[in-house]
Amino acid sequence: MQFRRALFGAAFGLAGAAAADPVLGTWQTEVDDGGCAHVEMRRCGEAVCGVVTRTFDAEGEYLSETLGEMLVRGMVSQGGGRYEGRVWHPANDRVYPGRTERSGDRLRLKGCVAGGLVCASQTWARVRRAV
Repeated sequence: MQFRRALFGAAFGLAGAAAADPVLGTWQTEVDDGGCAHVEMRRCGEAVCGVVTRTFDAEGEYLSETLGEMLVRGMVSQGGGRYEGRVWHPANDRVYPGRTERSGDRLRLKGCVAGGLVCASQTWARVRRAV
C-alpha cells in the first residue's frame, strides 16, 4: 500500500510539473503591420503550440484571417526555457524552422531560412499564465 501511494504521488507530481510549464499561457506579439495578437501557448502532444486567440489594430480589437491559426508549431523543450520547432509567417503563408526562448515574462521567437543565414525575431510579452 505504501509503495502504491508513493508511485501515485510521483506520477501526480510529474503530471503537475508538466502542466506547469512556464511557457504555457497567453502572450502578446510585437506590433507588426499595424497590429498585434494574443497567442495562447498550449500543449500539443509532447510539444507546445501557439494559437492566435485575439487580434488588435491601432483602434482596438478586430477579427482577422489569422484568428484561430497556429503560429507556433511543435516546439519541443530543449531545457532552460528554450524550445525548437516551427513558426508560421502569415504574410507569406510559409512555415520556417524556429525557436523560442523564455526569460521571465518575455518570450523571444525566432524564425530562420537558408540554414539560419536569414532570421527574423520578435519578443512577446506575457498576458496571462496558464491555469
